[in-house]
Amino acid sequence: MIDYRKITTKDPLYTQLCELREAVLLRPLGKDMAWFRDRYRQVDDHAEFFVAVIDHPSGQRVVGGVLLVPDYPDPGVGKLVQMAVDPQRQGEGIGRRLVIELESRAFGEIGLREVFCHAQDTAIGFYERLGWQTDPVEFQEAGIPHHRMWIAQPADAKTQPTTA
Repeated sequence: MIDYRKITTKDPLYTQLCELREAVLLRPLGKDMAWFRDRYRQVDDHAEFFVAVIDHPSGQRVVGGVLLVPDYPDPGVGKLVQMAVDPQRQGEGIGRRLVIELESRAFGEIGLREVFCHAQDTAIGFYERLGWQTDPVEFQEAGIPHHRMWIAQPADAKTQPTTA
């Protein structure tokens, strides 16, 4: 069984989340968490952390995670960043459930009107299946093609997305 929860930087699972982010997202680019923290210091300082955890014979193990930076770049807007799922567990719905947890927090508890992300082109279909919209303009981030994607709070679904 997978347990989905929100954690803080003080939670012992935070270290595992950072290791997963580094392994899945940063190492393939020749980067590490030290590089990420130096370049994007404000992210971990202001983010909320959502993890997928399994019970393993060696103890609890983080198999997925995602971050929400609320009120970024403007009040009422949030940014989803650093979505990572253990490669051995991909395709099991973990990423989908993490996004749902993040959206529930963003729209239901915080009251944001919109959440956006910079999605690698390979992830566009994943987010579109969850109801996210895609900006047609491609841009490079960390040397990889990306698109800005967003989802609005259901009551505000017809408003224009915030630019960032």
